[in-house]
Amino acid sequence: MSEWAAKRFWNETSIVESDDGFAVVLDGRQVKTPAKSPLLVPTRRYAEAVASEWEAQQETIDPRTMPFTRTANAAIDKVRTQRHEVIDILADYGGSDLTCYRADSPESLVERQVAAWNPLIDWATEAFGGRLVPTTGVMFAPQDDEALASLKVPVTQMSDFELAAFHDLVGLSGSLLIALAATRGFAPLEELWLRSRVDELWQAEQWGADEEAAEVVETKRQEFLHAGRVWNLVTARN
Repeated sequence: MSEWAAKRFWNETSIVESDDGFAVVLDGRQVKTPAKSPLLVPTRRYAEAVASEWEAQQETIDPRTMPFTRTANAAIDKVRTQRHEVIDILADYGGSDLTCYRADSPESLVERQVAAWNPLIDWATEAFGGRLVPTTGVMFAPQDDEALASLKVPVTQMSDFELAAFHDLVGLSGSLLIALAATRGFAPLEELWLRSRVDELWQAEQWGADEEAAEVVETKRQEFLHAGRVWNLVTARN
């Protein structure tokens, strides 16, 4: 038995601006989130991305082809309702940041980690006033509370939509610093993604790549790049 799928019910997709943001409208009916809240986004450019997804739907609606809509739903239905918890979860990544856990050998891997991650630590120190300290090995090593508090400040200042994008940048990279760098234009998104994969790339060079694992990584890479695009769209001036 085939799965039920919602049918396309509209002819015209448009964008309507209000004091609260930009709405995507289907034949005069405003799109709503799964929790039935109005789907209002902060910028016209982001609204255009959402509207394009709805306009591209054919006979049936396929949510898998609508990543910008899904992120908007998450910002409104999830982040907005538990904002403080989301901020705490994301900021806590600084306490065990990927960039701080280093190998002690072989030298080639150590050098790659230093080249990829030390500039991020130096940049974050200058940008936010909190310096994380690298350690060798995988055992947890606590960071300075004042440094973590400094790195948490920019997270607390993010809007709900920015936090929705930032959530994926942090979770997919495993690094608060890499995610912050993505939001501040420290380096292109593709380069930042590669910096988050230093260990895995080195291992693949030594032992060869696993095809199934590579497929999973590629999916995560696309999601990371999407999160970066969301950030750029929701912070863009109309």
